[in-house]
Amino acid sequence: MKARTKFAVGSAIIVVTLLSLAYVGFTQSKTYYHTLTELQGLQGAALHQRMRVSGNVKAGSIQQSAGGINFVLEEQGRVLNVSYQGRDPLPDTFKDGAQALVEGKMMPNGRFAADQVQAKCASKYQATPGQTNSNAPANTSSIPGTSNSRLS
Repeated sequence: MKARTKFAVGSAIIVVTLLSLAYVGFTQSKTYYHTLTELQGLQGAALHQRMRVSGNVKAGSIQQSAGGINFVLEEQGRVLNVSYQGRDPLPDTFKDGAQALVEGKMMPNGRFAADQVQAKCASKYQATPGQTNSNAPANTSSIPGTSNSRLS
């Protein structure tokens, strides 16, 4: 075989391998977002694909078990039993009533097996309505020659 032919065959093998790895990685990392209402209408293969579901953690539903943590998400009167068995610890903001986003798959028994849980940040970083920021400067105009300017 000529050197040019060997190079072409080797290059083709590398390109095909990289394309197949990219395709497999893309198809395995796809996740679909569904609400609890949409989730109950899914059937067939769509029900068993990887997905994200959000809702509020039902008060009193968080329970430690030997294999992980079980809790219930609720939204508009719908509920979803979730089992989290991930490697990462749950966020500090994950508690009763918190908004949570779970990622995983539906199991045949109707329970959602989550391998990732995210909790929405608490609103403690937002200003409460009607409250002003006491750290804001009293003079906010920076245009010289205006009545509020310190430089006029």
